[in-house]
Amino acid sequence: MQKTYTGGCHCGAVKFRVTTDLAGILDCNCSICTKKGFLHLIVEPDRFELLTDRAALSTYTFGTGTAKHHFCATCGMHPFYIPRSHPDKIDVNVRCIDGLDLGTLDITPYDGQNWEQARADLG
Repeated sequence: MQKTYTGGCHCGAVKFRVTTDLAGILDCNCSICTKKGFLHLIVEPDRFELLTDRAALSTYTFGTGTAKHHFCATCGMHPFYIPRSHPDKIDVNVRCIDGLDLGTLDITPYDGQNWEQARADLG
């Protein structure tokens, strides 16, 4: 069932709203996701709303430059980004959604260390 959640960074400079059923959460083991602790929830852009000014964000890119890793310019948290696997969607960091008990969620491992094969398996 779809529900609307709010979330954001640690300091509050970046806030968002997302409508989702919390299905398809992925825990990627690639180099950047492992270090950030990012839990992925990929949503359509019309289900995501940035509630604060984009000026509060900085962006990091590497490799192909397709992924746009947005983070709070003040506290450094990564609440969402544009993923390489789905560049037309928004990837929300589930850890940045307010009030969730991660222990109650169905989280699937994603083999980002072997990104090309893992991406093909996503469909």
